[in-house]
Amino acid sequence: MIFISLFIILAVVLIAPFSVKVIEEELEAFLFVIGCIAVTITSQWSAFLIKEALIEPIKIALAVFVAGFFFRALQKSIAHSVNKIADAIGVRLFAFLAIVLLGFLSSVITAIIAALVLVEIITHLTLERKNEILLVVLACFSIGLGAALTPIGEPLSTIAISKLKGIPYHADFLFLFRHLGLFVIPGIVLFGLLGALLMPGKRQKMHGFTGRKEETIKDISIRTVKVYFFVMALIFLGQGFKPIVRAYISGIPHQGLYWLNMLSAVLDNATLAAAEIDPSMTLLQIKSALLGLLIAGGMLIPGNIPNIICAGKLKIKSSEWARLGLPLGLLVMTGYFFMLMLLK
Repeated sequence: MIFISLFIILAVVLIAPFSVKVIEEELEAFLFVIGCIAVTITSQWSAFLIKEALIEPIKIALAVFVAGFFFRALQKSIAHSVNKIADAIGVRLFAFLAIVLLGFLSSVITAIIAALVLVEIITHLTLERKNEILLVVLACFSIGLGAALTPIGEPLSTIAISKLKGIPYHADFLFLFRHLGLFVIPGIVLFGLLGALLMPGKRQKMHGFTGRKEETIKDISIRTVKVYFFVMALIFLGQGFKPIVRAYISGIPHQGLYWLNMLSAVLDNATLAAAEIDPSMTLLQIKSALLGLLIAGGMLIPGNIPNIICAGKLKIKSSEWARLGLPLGLLVMTGYFFMLMLLK
């Protein structure tokens, strides 16, 4: 009965955010409730779990809070400098630097702030809409990869470190950098090079995206609270799904986990990481699962936080994103699969 209940809960987690608008808008609260239910069903409540759920989200929430004020202070400077810099160094070099720098910085300033900086850049960069969408998609792939290098970069990396910090991995702050850096760093550079190759040589006289909203202290505070409870919810969810992970997922070969996680294209990759990653898995399984989540997460809008932020603020349609994200993601996933086979 426990396994049946958990599979029903998993189905609800996967389907409800797409079919119920209120749940989509209040995802943090929904996942928090579902996580508590999963832990209750499996009788896993403990003082240690509660303490972990209260403490683990602090680092990323604090990073989001501090970086939010940093971005707010620089918002006007970014707006005034974008076109001047693009004219001085050329659009192609500008695109390369924007994609690569945001990818690497996302592990420090968080994927959320990196996405907001990207929105600010795109809003003021004078390009045709199709080229602006191209830059957004490439940069979001880069941000999604780079943010995974540290546990403060995004909820996925926070959850992964939280779940692997004990025996046998004793994951520390640089655990993901050590084990994924060889894959992530070339990927960030690759997306930057694609931007340099595919963007036009000069700015156009028109641009596809206009309008922006200045960050307020209220915006920063609400975002920080949401991130805190989102990570807390994922910790409960991950703990609740442990029986399924150990009975089924930990037995899937690393190749299967890699391609299975193409689900990340339509489901938030942090939620999937909470349901999958477990210390009972081998290091190769963990690397394969995380890489599958990270790459596929850029293919469609729901896959990760940067996609959702940029598409929402810039009014990018799902079809516009998919036209670029799906073929690009499939090509990159194929390349990374062979890389995994060679470097395992």
